Amino acid sequence: MEAKAIAKHVRMSPRKARQVIDLVRGKDVGDAIAILKNTPKRASKTIEKVVNSAIANAENNHDMIVEDLYVSEAYVDEGPTMKRFRPRAMGQASMIRKRTSHITIKLKEKKEG
Repeated sequence: MEAKAIAKHVRMSPRKARQVIDLVRGKDVGDAIAILKNTPKRASKTIEKVVNSAIANAENNHDMIVEDLYVSEAYVDEGPTMKRFRPRAMGQASMIRKRTSHITIKLKEKKEG
């Protein structure tokens, strides 16, 4: 049994979010939340919300025990890119790419045995 949570169209670069998500992959949920609270990156707050949402999904929808959960999968996919233009010298324009991310967290219970 696995529980998951997805945050789509998060206004953050996938490359920057992947740096933070690599810290929590494979960790217990308690450790993952502690790491995210103490990480000074902007992405850590959003990823912490997704982890908390996955915990709530596991507890309420699948009747899993929170103490036995760990982050089995965590990945960031690239979302749609918003394209904007900035005026430059001599009548030219350059493109600004505002990237978005889809953040996915999957939790599983540890096997006792």
